[in-house]
Amino acid sequence: MKTLLDLENWNRKEHFAHFKQMEEPFFGVTVAIDCTKAYQTAKSINASFFIFYLHKTLAAVNAIENFRYRISENQIYINERVDASATIGREDGTFGFSLIEYHPNFKTFEQTALTEIERIQNTTGLFTRSFDDDSLIHFSAIPWLNFSSITHARSFTYQDSCPKISFGKMMTDETGKKTMSMAVFVHHGLIDGMHVGQFVDYFQELMNQ
Repeated sequence: MKTLLDLENWNRKEHFAHFKQMEEPFFGVTVAIDCTKAYQTAKSINASFFIFYLHKTLAAVNAIENFRYRISENQIYINERVDASATIGREDGTFGFSLIEYHPNFKTFEQTALTEIERIQNTTGLFTRSFDDDSLIHFSAIPWLNFSSITHARSFTYQDSCPKISFGKMMTDETGKKTMSMAVFVHHGLIDGMHVGQFVDYFQELMNQ
């Protein structure tokens, strides 16, 4: 389900008009996330840490309304729910694009994610399914690198307004604190630094629970 945003009365109308005309309307930030508590919680319930923090990411995305905005034919639509297209790796070193539906209940989400991950790992190629809607985020994990910034391959002729969220290698310091880099890449016509800050703060709050 999605609803049309009243663009004429939106207080960011001029911001949208300004940034949507740019060849590169996206901006990105990279922050360090404390995942000490979240990693312990995931292991205590015998859950994949990847699935655990993907669930927290989607919970935070769905909580911040601007992250659910998408552009279509110069209009903005508000999605009721946003899912994830996550890159899923295979034993042969390739990966495929998945579609993992969000559910607030972690156990329900976990089963959906495990089923989709297994499907991707037993197929070949990059696109193993159709993507009929843009009510999703592009999600990736790069567990081999402790990066401090990241860029994305993009086609400027293809209209895209989906946030892109990536995680790096988990690092542990001498005190046992665990951190990961998280990069957030968003369309500036829809999302400002304030909204990214709200997303990051709420995500960290969820990871600390």
